[in-house]
Amino acid sequence: MASKNNVMKDITALCKRRGFIFRSSEIYGGIASTYDCGPLGVELKRNVKELWWRDIVQLRPDIEGIDSAILMHPKVWIASGHVDEFVDPLVECRQCHHRFKADELKNLEQCPDCGTKDCFTEPKLFHLMFQTYMGPVQSEDSIAYLRPETAQGIYVNFENVRTPARQKVPFGIAQIGKAFRNEITPGNFTFRTREFEQMEMQYFVYPDNAEKWYKYWKSQRKEWYMSLGFKMENLHFHAHEKLAHYARAATDIEYDFPFGRSELEGIHNRGDFDLSRHQEFSGKSFEYFDQERDERYIPFIIETSGGVDRCILALLVDAYEVEPERDNPDKMRVVLKLHPKIAPVKVGIFPLVKRDGMPEIARKIESDLRRHFMVFYDDGGSIGRRYRRQDEAGTPFCITVDGQTLEDDTVTIRERDTMVQVRTKIGDIPDVVRRYTVDWERNKGLPGGK
Repeated sequence: MASKNNVMKDITALCKRRGFIFRSSEIYGGIASTYDCGPLGVELKRNVKELWWRDIVQLRPDIEGIDSAILMHPKVWIASGHVDEFVDPLVECRQCHHRFKADELKNLEQCPDCGTKDCFTEPKLFHLMFQTYMGPVQSEDSIAYLRPETAQGIYVNFENVRTPARQKVPFGIAQIGKAFRNEITPGNFTFRTREFEQMEMQYFVYPDNAEKWYKYWKSQRKEWYMSLGFKMENLHFHAHEKLAHYARAATDIEYDFPFGRSELEGIHNRGDFDLSRHQEFSGKSFEYFDQERDERYIPFIIETSGGVDRCILALLVDAYEVEPERDNPDKMRVVLKLHPKIAPVKVGIFPLVKRDGMPEIARKIESDLRRHFMVFYDDGGSIGRRYRRQDEAGTPFCITVDGQTLEDDTVTIRERDTMVQVRTKIGDIPDVVRRYTVDWERNKGLPGGK
């Protein structure tokens, strides 16, 4: 593994080189802390989101999905507390004019960028919501905000979802969507950006059962991250002592990034704060009548809120390794040991040479496998170079069409992590890939490999 000092630089370079992530508007010099996903990045993202949706919504009868609007009524953000509470104290260096969060400069007497001493202005409150206007006239009456989180779209639609879905408490509502925060100091590649994507679920419970469900969802969410192939020793729980204005309890699932241990997902007991506030400001009742208890109450909410982009970055860090090649220990290779179920490309397909009918067979295999997986065809350069490119992309399997293929319809399958190779019938390729993907944690190599 590369040193922690260099790994972020190396991963950033790999992401650009292999088409995972690159700076937005790069031809114009880019825009600060804004990134685009390339062909591999968008597939990795899609795989993670689909696995989350399957785990949270598809496999559970007690959770419904929603896709709420980014632009919402301004009163939503007054009721939620964002208009009053979603601010950071900001200071500026009088010498270099760089700006910092005041709490980041505790006990510092000089600017961390230019070194000037006693140079900071008095703190001023800086609002983290992006403000815009709806309609043709820019006035106080037309102010709107880009949502800083997806949760409020769930709360305001509590009855719109519960009633037609015929759900009873306890039940949840989930969504995946974009959010926007005008961060003062974004950074660490895609860890903290101004535009990001969230995977959020709000679980509505009987107030006296909130602690039970809070513990339950802490356990469930850590298990989900581990199911993606994360190394257990890199995941941690961190309980908050200082709570946000809406929270009764809060725990973060944190990951050991090269730049330090930082949050992947928050699990919160939000009490009845959100529904009570929206009831107060909208005049609409959010009371739930519990027939079994013959009781009316405003449900408590257990929230799970994870960042898609942070999860992707953590997966890349966790999977990134530099190690000796199996057959040539003096030569190093870069490999992304992603779980096969989240790997952007499942199979690389190579004709050994560009003659003797091998490209035609390889193209036929590519066409057939596209019905099952994302695949990549490559006939450029030596077979070793093609392997290396797919190792960097995290592709778990590489198939080579060679001379023996012409004789018996078998191909060589090479497995990424162990680099073992086996021969298999062309028609058996999808089953071999599926079996290995399902059993990846125990398998760690193809049976019969050499």
